[in-house]
Amino acid sequence: MDLSSVIIGPVVTEKAERQKAQNMYVLKVKAEATKVDVKNALRMFYDVEVSSVRVLRVGPKRRQLGDGKVMEKRHRSKRMMVTLTKKSKALDLSTFRAA
Repeated sequence: MDLSSVIIGPVVTEKAERQKAQNMYVLKVKAEATKVDVKNALRMFYDVEVSSVRVLRVGPKRRQLGDGKVMEKRHRSKRMMVTLTKKSKALDLSTFRAA
């Protein structure tokens, strides 16, 4: 897998913002991405040291409209909660460093 396109972007919620104080970041990633891919991409392109990675799979949320039609209110996605080491600098996704 191409490591430069593994991370799609940050997840911006109140809980995710609170967790940044403990060096925990929530990232939206590609569906095919693994823990090892995310860890290697963060080390290679953002120069941070990762201590642990946890996977969150968010299922789709659908609503019945009638006449057999279905509207998808939330699409299926994959998120990863990344914990950085104490000595690592803060993660800034705007500083993408080409390998």
